[in-house]
This record gives sequence, structure tokens and C-alpha cells, in this order.
Amino acid sequence: MSSLAQPLAGTVVQSVDWLAIAPPTLAAVVALAVLVADLFVPEARKQLLGWLSVAGLAASAALLLPLLDGDRSTFCVTGTRDACSYTVDRFTLVIQFLVLGGALLAALLSVTALKDARKELPEGEFWFLLLSSAAGAALLPASRDLATLIVALEVASLPAFALVGLRHGDRRSSEAALKFFLSSVTATAVSLLGISFVYATTGTLHLTRVADRIQHVDGQLHTLAQTGVVLTLVGFAFKTAAVPFHFWVPDTYVGAPLPIAAYLSVVGKAVGFSGLILVTVVAFPSYADVWGPALAALAALTMTVGNVGALRQRTTRAYSAVRLLAWSSVGQAGYLLVPIAAAAYSDDADHAVGSTLAYALMYAAVNLGAFAVAALVGRTARENRVTDYRGLYASHPVTALLLAFFLLCLAGLPPGIIGLFAKVTVFSAAVDAGLGWLAVVMAVNVVIALFYYLQWTALLFRAPEGEPAKHRVPAPLTAAITLTAVVGIALSGAPQLVLRFADTTLF
Repeated sequence: MSSLAQPLAGTVVQSVDWLAIAPPTLAAVVALAVLVADLFVPEARKQLLGWLSVAGLAASAALLLPLLDGDRSTFCVTGTRDACSYTVDRFTLVIQFLVLGGALLAALLSVTALKDARKELPEGEFWFLLLSSAAGAALLPASRDLATLIVALEVASLPAFALVGLRHGDRRSSEAALKFFLSSVTATAVSLLGISFVYATTGTLHLTRVADRIQHVDGQLHTLAQTGVVLTLVGFAFKTAAVPFHFWVPDTYVGAPLPIAAYLSVVGKAVGFSGLILVTVVAFPSYADVWGPALAALAALTMTVGNVGALRQRTTRAYSAVRLLAWSSVGQAGYLLVPIAAAAYSDDADHAVGSTLAYALMYAAVNLGAFAVAALVGRTARENRVTDYRGLYASHPVTALLLAFFLLCLAGLPPGIIGLFAKVTVFSAAVDAGLGWLAVVMAVNVVIALFYYLQWTALLFRAPEGEPAKHRVPAPLTAAITLTAVVGIALSGAPQLVLRFADTTLF
């Protein structure tokens, strides 16, 4: 008998655990404060809005510290512990740290970018949109019902559309925003249709209750439930830039302001992967035979298309560094999908998911570092072509060495030890799950990626064409490069700080 007729028991408790929801709430409050302050701050002092935003994101990240003492839940159905809409556990804290840390570094890059392009980018709107998106992104990993997941996904996404197309008078930016918007809205509509199917067969939206009820669905409703599972995954697969939902990435990254491209490459992926983990491992574990093979195929296809796409950029005479990083991010998304697919075949799904989190933390630190260096080069080379990096060591030796380190981490080569260990962890997750073919595909793709990462690295140390141009690096940009470098080097020196997530349960 269909569970559609089963009423939702209980009512939502009105008491709120304010400490649990403090990090995303503070980001949202600061966003509103910046929007109001923009009306009164004179044009010459608009940069204060940027520093207020940076301080707000730093404070939001600091509010994660009091939550380390144990799991907390709020917005729960009366008399139950298995039906809460907001839960702070170890998984939530890791993703929220990644999201708010990534948004903070993107904000540091933006302070300089907005100062250099004040006529093209309205500062008040920019900071409001960035903080709003960060608030939604921080909300998503704590969401434990399908409705809250979709709301958080859209709160994170809608401001991002506007940020991509915010540059005045830039046709490329507008086209990128339109492509990003239309494809994302289509994917969200498909996901909503899937969620409606899941609700029709289970009578609930809470993830743990969905997991309990959907395994007892049979007959014609079983087909409806299977369809709902597949369609629900589409929206989150789009956010991860998995093939074939990746086509928006290169044009969007190139058309967006560079700090927003950096933000999307890390925070946007964190949103997609955290949502994908929640709906697969938490809500649909009994349908692992549906989403497991699908995600394994997506992982293989995504890493191959991403790396081949990046490799093809080498044939272009003046290819963009940002476009190369965009294709690289698609390839990295394939590696991140591997442990989630492995969770379908593993007796310890939490352990497999931990490999994704370990890899995501490594990727976030070094990819943001690469974008920070790209922001520095882009100040004097507007097109930001890879050829513009030739001889960077002659003009900015420390910066060149750091970019080389970031690229070697992404490639998985020493001295980027954390990148090597993270790749081995993902590789092991595939082997342990019996996905030997996927591990082989990953190994081949790692070799393919070496070509373009090493070519870019070698270019940094070649003799420059003409006299190397030296110029002062702005303080916010210096801070962003320094922070990512410290994190990347520290993790390479003590990789167990990240890799321990792959050795423990997370939920």
C-alpha cells in the first residue's frame, strides 16, 4: 500500500538552537548589513564594505569552534530524534569550514579586484550577493530534509548567477551568467520532479525517514521511487560539474570576475558534493544499485572529459589560464566522485565518503592558491593567458614557487605530498570497493593531467620575454596567497590532519 496516505506526524518544535545555526545566520545578517550600509557609505569609502564582509565571514567560521563539542540538532518533529531538518555533526562542520574558508579567501581576492574595477563592479551588490551565497552554501550540509536541501541549494546558487554577470558592459560575462542560469534552473526543476516522486512513495521529506520507508516500496511504486532517486541526483550532479552537466563551467569561469570563478570552483563544488552525499548515503542507501553504477560511470566520464579538455587547451595558441583551471576542476570533480560511487559497493559507506572529504579539503586549499596567483598575474595581463606566466620566477620568485607547488599538488607529485596522499586515498577507496576498472581509469587520467600541469609549471621558470615587470602586490592578495600556501605546506608536512577523515565515520 502506498505510504502517500500516511500523514506527517507531529509538529515542528518552535525552539531554536541558535548556536547550531549561528554560522550561516551570521553570514546572512552581515549580508543584509552590507546592503543597507551601501546606501549611506560614500563612494570613496566603499572598500569598507569589503572589509566588513571579510570580518563577517571570518566571524562565521570562528563560530564553528563552539560546535566541536558534540552533535546538535534543531527544527525537529515533536517527540522524535530521527526527523530533524538541521543537524550539526562532524560532516556538517567539515563542509561548513570548507565553505566559509573558501568564501573568506574569495572575499580577500575580491577586495583587490573591486578596487581595480570599481566602475565595472558595484561593490554593495557584490558583497551582498557573495555573503548571501555563502550563507546558503553553509546551510546545505546541515540540511536533513529534501525541502531544506533544495532551498539551501537555490540560496547558494541564485546569488552566484548574478555575481557571474555583475560586470557592467561585459558581454562575455552576461552570456556566461545566462548559460549558467538556464542550465542550473533546468537541473533544479528535474530535481524537484524527482523529490515529488520520492515524497509520493514515502510520504516524508526527512532524509532518515525516506531511507527507512523507501526500502519497503514495491510494485509500481518501486519504479516511481527509482525514477525519483535518479532525477533527484541530477541537480546535485550539475553543481559538481559532472559530465554531461559540465558544459557551463569553462565559459562561466572565464566570463565571471576571477574571484567568483575561484569561489565557484571550491564552494560551488562543496555544495554539490555535500548534497550528493546526503541524498545518496543518507536518504537512498537501499537504492545503491541504482546510483552506485551511475556515479561510477559519471566519475570515469567526468575525469576523462575534464583532463582531455584541459589537455586540448595546449593546442590553442593563447589559451587562458582560467579556462585551463576550469577544465582542471572538471577533471578533479571526477576524482571526488569516485569515493561516493565506492560507497554503494562498500560495507563502510562513511569511510568511503571520508575519502571524498579528505580530497576536497586538499583541492580547496591548493586550487584557491592557484586562483590567487592567477589574480596577481591578471592585474597586469588582462587576458590572463598561460603564456603570461612565462618567467614569473624572475619577477615574483616566491609567488612562482608557490604556484608551482599548488600545481604539483593538483598533479599529485612531490613536493605536493598532500595531493599525492589524497589521490592514493581516493584510489584505495575504489580498489577496496571492488571497482578496479575505475581505479585504472583514474590512474590513466592522473598521467594525462601531468602533461598540462607540468607544462605550466615549467613555463614559470623559463627566461621571460623582455624585461620582467615587477610591481607591488596588494595586501589582501598577499594575505590570500599566504593563507593558501600555509595551509597547503602544513598539510603536506602533516597529511594526517586531512587523511584522518578517510579513517573514521563522519555521520
